[in-house]
Amino acid sequence: MGKKSTATSSTETPLMRQYNSIKARYPDALLLFRVGDFYETFGEDAIKAAGILGITLTKRNNGAAGALELAGFPYHALDTYLPRLVRAGNRVAICDQLEDPKLTKTIVKRGVTELVTPGVSYNEKTIDQRNNNFLSAIAIEQNPNRTPDQLEGGAAFLDVSTGEFFLAQGKWPYLQKLLQSFSPTEILYNKQQKSFISELLESDTYRFGIDDWAFQGDYGRELLLNHFGVSSLKGYGVEDLDWAVRAGGVALHYLKETAHDKVGHLRTLARIEPDQYVWLDRFTIRNLELFSSPNEKATTLLDVLDHTVSPMGARLLRRWLAFPLKDRVAIEERLWWVDWLMREETLGSSLRTALKQTGDLERLISKVAVARVTPRDLGHLRTALQQVLHIQTCFSDGKENPQVKRFCEQLNPCPSLLQKLETHLQSELPLLINKGGVMADGVDAELDELRKISTKGKDYLLEIQQKESEATGIPSLRISFNQVFGYYLEVTNTHKNKVPSNWIRKQTLANAERYVTEELKIYEERILHAQDKIQSIEQALFQQLVSEVADALVPIQHNATLLAKLDVFLSFGYNAVQYGYTKPLLAEHKKIIIQNGRHPVIERQLPVGLEYVANDVFLDPEVQQIMMITGPNMSGKSALLRQTALIVLMAQCGSFVPAQHAEIGLVDKIFTRVGASDNISSGESTFMVEMNETASILNNVSDRSLILLDEIGRGTSTYDGISIAWAIAEYLHEHPSARAKTLFATHYHELNEMAKQFSRIQNYSVSVQESGKKVLFLRKLVKGGSQHSFGIQVARMAGMPAKLLNRAELLLQELETTHRKQQPQSAPKKTSPSADWQLSIFQLDDPLLEQVREALLKVNLDELTPVEAMLKLNEIQKMLKG
Repeated sequence: MGKKSTATSSTETPLMRQYNSIKARYPDALLLFRVGDFYETFGEDAIKAAGILGITLTKRNNGAAGALELAGFPYHALDTYLPRLVRAGNRVAICDQLEDPKLTKTIVKRGVTELVTPGVSYNEKTIDQRNNNFLSAIAIEQNPNRTPDQLEGGAAFLDVSTGEFFLAQGKWPYLQKLLQSFSPTEILYNKQQKSFISELLESDTYRFGIDDWAFQGDYGRELLLNHFGVSSLKGYGVEDLDWAVRAGGVALHYLKETAHDKVGHLRTLARIEPDQYVWLDRFTIRNLELFSSPNEKATTLLDVLDHTVSPMGARLLRRWLAFPLKDRVAIEERLWWVDWLMREETLGSSLRTALKQTGDLERLISKVAVARVTPRDLGHLRTALQQVLHIQTCFSDGKENPQVKRFCEQLNPCPSLLQKLETHLQSELPLLINKGGVMADGVDAELDELRKISTKGKDYLLEIQQKESEATGIPSLRISFNQVFGYYLEVTNTHKNKVPSNWIRKQTLANAERYVTEELKIYEERILHAQDKIQSIEQALFQQLVSEVADALVPIQHNATLLAKLDVFLSFGYNAVQYGYTKPLLAEHKKIIIQNGRHPVIERQLPVGLEYVANDVFLDPEVQQIMMITGPNMSGKSALLRQTALIVLMAQCGSFVPAQHAEIGLVDKIFTRVGASDNISSGESTFMVEMNETASILNNVSDRSLILLDEIGRGTSTYDGISIAWAIAEYLHEHPSARAKTLFATHYHELNEMAKQFSRIQNYSVSVQESGKKVLFLRKLVKGGSQHSFGIQVARMAGMPAKLLNRAELLLQELETTHRKQQPQSAPKKTSPSADWQLSIFQLDDPLLEQVREALLKVNLDELTPVEAMLKLNEIQKMLKG
C-alpha cells in the first residue's frame, strides 16, 4: 500500500480538506486538482503521475499529517499530459476552479468537470483518429450448470466521440468475437462477477467494475427509453433482448457517472444482427492478421487496404473488414460503386481531394453536441460543408444513374447554416474563443464599433480632435491621456475664451487648461472596457451559432456516414487499380472458384522484381469439398490457405480481389486453424490450443462454411497427429448435415490415402524442384499429393551443421525402412455416416513402435539442443535395431 494522501480533519488545511472531499468521490481516478496556473496531484496520485509523465515529484508539509507527495504541471499543458495518463490505463478526473479567485475572499470553489477514461474521451490527442474509441459493457449470466460456450449475455459498444451505439445479444463465443472485432479500449462489467469475468476475458483491455444494481433490466431499459425519448425499444429491434438492453443501460449509466451528461449526439441505436454478417470467430480474426499480428512490425490486411483519406473512412473500412456481409444485394451495391468510381478516374481524383479537406466530420459534429467545440472547429465545419456542396456538384454528370442520384439527394450541405458560417466567421480563426477575432465584421454593429474603438483608438481620437477644433476655432487643440484624469482636451490660455460652456474643466496649468467632454468621457469608458465587451459579445454570438449548428446535428451526421462510405469505395477502387484486383462474381451456389489468386499482403512485401506465384482454388461441396494439400514447410501451403480466406472475405466486404477471376458462392462462416502457440498464461500447450480451435470449428460448421486447416495434429506425436487429422477430415466429409468447403494443408502424406476412400476429397501438392540435395520451392499448386517432406533440405537451408544433417539422413533411411516393414496392408476403414461421431485413432499394435512413441513423447523439444537431438536419435536407432 502507498502512503495515505489524506490528513486528519483537525490538521488539514482548507485546500487539502477540499481536495480530500473531492478525491473521496472519485477514489478510482487520478485527480488533477487545479491550483492557480497548475494542475496538481497529491499522495499516491502524485507518485503515479510523476512516474508516467516524467515530472518532478516533491513533498510539501501537511501539518501534523507529515510530508505529502506533490507533482504538477502547467494547466495549459493538459492536452500534452492527459493523453499519456489515459493511455497508461488511468481514469483521470479533471477538477477545475469554478469561480474567479479574484472574486472570492474564501477558498475557490472547485469541482470535477470531466472524468476521462480509456473508453470515454473527446480529446483528439487521447484517441486514435483512424480508429474508433469504443466503450464496451458486457452483461452475462453466471450459471455454474453451463459451460462458457452456453452462457447467454449481451454487449454494448459506444463511441462518444462519434455518436455510434451498438447492441448485441447471444452466446458467449459470439460476444467474445464481437469484443475482438470492435476492439474496445475499456470494458465495463458487473463487479460482483470480477473473478468470473477474468476467466472469460483473454484480452488485457482496461476493465472497470460497475455495481450490480446498474445491471438490472428495468434500470437499463428506463435509461435507454429516456435517452432516446421513446416509449418502446421495438423501433431499434432490441425490445426483447434483455441482456443487450442491460448492457446498453450500463453504458449510458457510466456516461452519467463520468460527468458526460451532454450526449445528444447519440441519436441512433443499432442492433448487430448475427444473420447479416459472415461469422469470423476470434481465432480467425487473429489467424488471418486482419488488424494486428503477434509480430508488431508485420503488415496486416488493413494496412494494405487502407487508402482512405479521412479518419471517418478509415474507421468504417475497419468495421467492414470485421463484418463482411452475407446479403448479395448489399455486397453488389458496394461493388457497383467501386467499379463506377474506378471508371470515373477524374471524378475519383476530385472526390479524394474534397474528402481530404472534409476531415473528421463525424467527430467534429459530436464535439458540437457536447459543447466542446472551438472556433477553429467551426471553421473546419464550414470547410466540410463547402466540400459536401462541392461533392454534390462533382456528381452532377452522373445523376442520371439511380444510385448516384439517390446518393446526391441524401447529401445535405445545410445551405442556410453554411451561409451563416461563411458570413459570421472570420477566415482565420483562433483555437479559443477568449482570444478574440472570431466573428466577422458586419455581424453586429456594436461589436464593429467596439473593435473600431479598440483597434483604431488613435484615429478615433483624431476625429474627435479635428471635429472639436473646427467647431471651436481652436487650432492648437490637443487630446491627451494620463493615469489621473484619463483622456482630456488641452487648450492654451490664448484660446481659453473659445471653450464651450458644456466642457468640464479638470486641471489648470501655467499656460493651459484641461477639459473633458461628455463624448470624451463616453469614449474613455468604452475604450477601457472595449476588450471585455468584445469578448462578451463574441461569446454570445458564438454560442448562438453553435446552437444553430447543433440543430443541424442529424443531417450533418448523415453526411458523415455517406462520405465515410464514399471514402471506402474510393479506397477499394484505388487498390484495384494499383494492385491489379478484379471484380468478384457473387453467386447463390456454394462453390468457390478462384483463378490465379494471390495473397494481398504477402505480394506487397515481395522484393522489387519478384512476382507472387498465383494459384487456382476450386471448391465444390458436391465434387471437391476438401482439397488435401501436402508439401514441405516453407513451400507456401499456409499462404495459399490464408489467401483463399482473404479473397472471400474481401469479396463479401464489397472489395475487388487479388485474382484473375473469382466466383464466390456466398459464405456464412470462415473458420481457420492456422498456426498455434502455447497459451502459457492459461496453462495450455500448442496441441491444446489447436484442439480447442478445431473443436470450435466442428461444433459450428454449416453447409456454407469455409474451413482452413493447417497442419492439424502437429502438436502431438506423429501417429496421434495422423490419426486425429484423418478423423477430422473424415468427419467433415461425412458430416450428416453440412458439407463445409475445406482446405486441409498437412505434412502427413499418409492422408493422401483418403482420396481413395472419400469421393469429395482430392489431393493437391505445392510443387518443388529437387537438384541434388537442394530443393527449390516453386509455390505452384498442382494436382496429386506429395510423398516427401523435405525436412532435411529445409534444415540445410536454415544452416544446420553438415555433420548433423548427414546423420539425420542416415537415420531417416533406417526409419523409413522400418516404417515400410510395419506399415498396415490397408488404410483405415471408412466409418458409417450414421455412426456415433467421434474422432477415430489408429491403434499401435507393435510394442517396439509403442516404446519409440513413449520415448519421443518424453522429449521436451523446447529445451533440446542439436547435440542432444543427435544423441536421442542414436538412442532410438539402437531401440529399433534391437
